[in-house]
Amino acid sequence: MSDQQKLLDRVAALVEAAKKAGADAADAVVIRSRSNSASVRLGKVEATESAESDDMSLRVFVGARVSSVSATVGSDPVALAERAVAMARVSPEDPHQGLADTNRLAQEFPDLDLIDKTEVSPDRLKEDALAAEEAAMTVAGVTNSSGATASAGSGGLVLATSHGFVGQYAVTRFSRSVSVIAGEGTKMERDYDYSSRLHFSDLEAPEKIGRTAGERAVRRINPRRVKTGVFPVVYDPRVARSIAGHIASAINGASVARKTSFLRDMMGQRIAAEGVVVTDNPFLQRGLSSRPFDGEGVAGEPITPVEQGILKHWLLSSSVARELGLETNGRGSRSSSSVNPSATNFAIEPGRTSAEELLKSVKSGFYVTEVFGQGVNMITGEYSRGASGFWIENGELAYPVSEITIASNLKQMFLNMTAADDLDRNFATAAPTLLIEGITIAGE
Repeated sequence: MSDQQKLLDRVAALVEAAKKAGADAADAVVIRSRSNSASVRLGKVEATESAESDDMSLRVFVGARVSSVSATVGSDPVALAERAVAMARVSPEDPHQGLADTNRLAQEFPDLDLIDKTEVSPDRLKEDALAAEEAAMTVAGVTNSSGATASAGSGGLVLATSHGFVGQYAVTRFSRSVSVIAGEGTKMERDYDYSSRLHFSDLEAPEKIGRTAGERAVRRINPRRVKTGVFPVVYDPRVARSIAGHIASAINGASVARKTSFLRDMMGQRIAAEGVVVTDNPFLQRGLSSRPFDGEGVAGEPITPVEQGILKHWLLSSSVARELGLETNGRGSRSSSSVNPSATNFAIEPGRTSAEELLKSVKSGFYVTEVFGQGVNMITGEYSRGASGFWIENGELAYPVSEITIASNLKQMFLNMTAADDLDRNFATAAPTLLIEGITIAGE
């Protein structure tokens, strides 16, 4: 019997034990994780790590009451079920909780090409990390290294419910990253590059990752500060992904139900510029967040949450959908003991203008390559982040800039946003280069 089949039998037995213990409904899940990694710095191996876990949990419903318990795969199912049911009976009622509706459960599991059976040895991981760092260190101007890492792993989910759903999927993940320092003394600057894919052959070569990290760090040497004012800001795709993340957070149904999203009253209304399209697709081939069903067994579907600037969908799990008087769209994400809505492969879709043309349209402004700090209020939309990047003069990157703050409100930022055509979908949250008009830059 395969290891995966054993886990399927295990969660099915746990659900059956819960029903016998008095639960009206139940589901059980095992979240799997396996990983191997190697970290190097300055040509020497600093660490090699190997980890694996199978986190099992049982969720039971007694009337409108719910409880969850976590355990190891080897735990006694009867004792675990009895404890969960006893906890549920003394829990407060929640009328929105419950299993997903039967008619929403996945009946077919599409092949999303999530598994690569390539065996990557620990020696290969060390070689790749060393090669990435070496390529970065050979870039003229690079003076030190923060280290490089290569990893290989897998994960997955095994789920059974008391209304008959049984399913599982697995996914592999590979990554390489490097971070280096350029300059000396008080004029040191750091930058990085990385690649993460589900298939080993899709990874960027370690030498390319290293060169890119080194060149980025060197380009940041001798930054200047700029005067305070209101300017257009161009977001490099690395940073534009954070803007996509803010959209995902603002349309998360849980935030809407709790009234902690600044978009909570905007369904069906314009929230972004007319050309802005945002998609979420759990069925993207080899997508980093692809899955054949969600954490409740629901068959997801590709959706367009923002269509030509108009808000069309929240991200919904079953319980949150019930709270909002809606139906789930298969965005339930399973932690060890709870289900909450989350995005899958979430993207601001490309526009019609090239990144080069977008940059050339800016006479004077800021090209941001890094933001830091936690200055985003998702209740009001207020946005204030420390930032570094390059000053734009007459459509060209003129000189590096650091120690500034960029500030606005996400409501206005979305409405003043233009997307370039350079979207890279190899990220769970993806965005092309973005131009956002009217952002306050606090400098000197």
